[in-house]
Amino acid sequence: MKLNHELQQYIEENILPSYKKNDLGHNLKHVKYVINRSLKFADKVDGVNYDMVYTIAAYHDIGHYIDAKNHEKVSAKMLLADKTLRKFFTKEQMKIMSEAVYDHRASMEGEPRSIYGKIVSSADRNTLVEVPFERTYAYRVEHSPNSTLDEIIEESRQHILNKFGRMGYANEKMYFEDIDYKNFLDNIAALAEDKDEFRRKFIEVNGLSAEASINAI
Repeated sequence: MKLNHELQQYIEENILPSYKKNDLGHNLKHVKYVINRSLKFADKVDGVNYDMVYTIAAYHDIGHYIDAKNHEKVSAKMLLADKTLRKFFTKEQMKIMSEAVYDHRASMEGEPRSIYGKIVSSADRNTLVEVPFERTYAYRVEHSPNSTLDEIIEESRQHILNKFGRMGYANEKMYFEDIDYKNFLDNIAALAEDKDEFRRKFIEVNGLSAEASINAI
């Protein structure tokens, strides 16, 4: 694998810094994680364009700070509108990359339209149990400031069950064999199914007091 150095420099200097504007779950650390996993999965695909894979991964959440709920659409438009990228890619390649960014969310209906969308969608899967606990807590602190800690924990547990539980939507649309992700799903589903253990882990990961209310934290 060899990336175009000029392209990589442009993205590292002009695109990746924008991730500092995003929240905890979609920050600079996250995009670098997705880039690395995308390139790893790309090794399993014959004839793949690594520059396209790298660029798609780099742009996949760039618009999250603008519109979190529709960030895949915003990010796809931002990629397509980037005139500098046209120095490196054809019009057709730009279209494929934009579609791959648009298609990357696990909650999307249907499958990504190309192998590139499947690569970034698969790469955009966290494999650390602690991360969803941190993300759900941060989200609810911001959006439900008057909730009690018990309410925050149960709402977070239900969300994690819905997404990562045995029948959760994140169990689907994984297009590459990934033992780390399989183990993650097994572990987090077991935690979410056990209210007491989930509460203990949630409090531990987020450094909380079991007696504290959300307003006291």
